[in-house]
Amino acid sequence: MNEADVKQLIMSIVKPLVAQPDAVSIVTQRDAHFLNFNLSVATVDVGRVIGKHGRVAQAIRTIVYSVHLNDSARVRLNIVD
Repeated sequence: MNEADVKQLIMSIVKPLVAQPDAVSIVTQRDAHFLNFNLSVATVDVGRVIGKHGRVAQAIRTIVYSVHLNDSARVRLNIVD
């Protein structure tokens, strides 16, 4: 998989969860070991994406972290307030 595929995967998981799907955006940032996907949603939807005790966020991260990119970088998902 490449960066665009992972971004599309995250979008397809998150957009049905939120009340304002047009406010969902992802910014990618690469550092030495990780490819960071910074997910932004509307303020009213942050609780829906995180879930009770962080269970929804953890489930999304489990799916995203199982993806192997073509290069050796690992994937990291950050939910930005």
